[in-house]
Amino acid sequence: MNLSATLILAFGMSMDAFAASIGKGASLHRPCFREAFRTGFIFGVIEAITPLIGWYLGLFASQYIMQWSQWVAFTLLFILGARMIIEGLKNKPEDNLTRATRHGFWILAATAIGTSLDALAIGVGLAFLEVNIILTALLIGMATMVMSTLGIMVGRFIGPLLGKWAEVLGGTVLIGIGSSILLEHLGYLR
Repeated sequence: MNLSATLILAFGMSMDAFAASIGKGASLHRPCFREAFRTGFIFGVIEAITPLIGWYLGLFASQYIMQWSQWVAFTLLFILGARMIIEGLKNKPEDNLTRATRHGFWILAATAIGTSLDALAIGVGLAFLEVNIILTALLIGMATMVMSTLGIMVGRFIGPLLGKWAEVLGGTVLIGIGSSILLEHLGYLR
């Protein structure tokens, strides 16, 4: 696989993290660039690790692992999305002034894992090609870091427009990403 194909793959893999980051950014109260970069870094590191794991699994036991990855991604993203929706609906209008300014590490890590399981599947496929898996994983991680950081900053501007519905929208986006992963696996989306 040449460099341009690898870059296209890397940015393609980062799109679901970008969408999730917009929702995360919208649910925060005016996130600063430092928080956006922190989120991007967490998403990028996890997105870089998962194709490596997939690549190693592809060398050994891909048929047993891959049949469950879409269900794991759907479940993680559904639970996180439902939690965000419930929190968004519980908020009173005046709570928008006291929204969090950052997300906890474990919430970001769980979201990143949910959105990066497709990179695990790509890693399994890459095990059957002649690729430099380290370079590919690094490019996927860097693209995800950039796109997630941008997503948080885009969400920063969308959040105040949506008010308390920003968290509901963010949760809906996570559930939508998880559902599309599952529906694609089941053959309903092509």
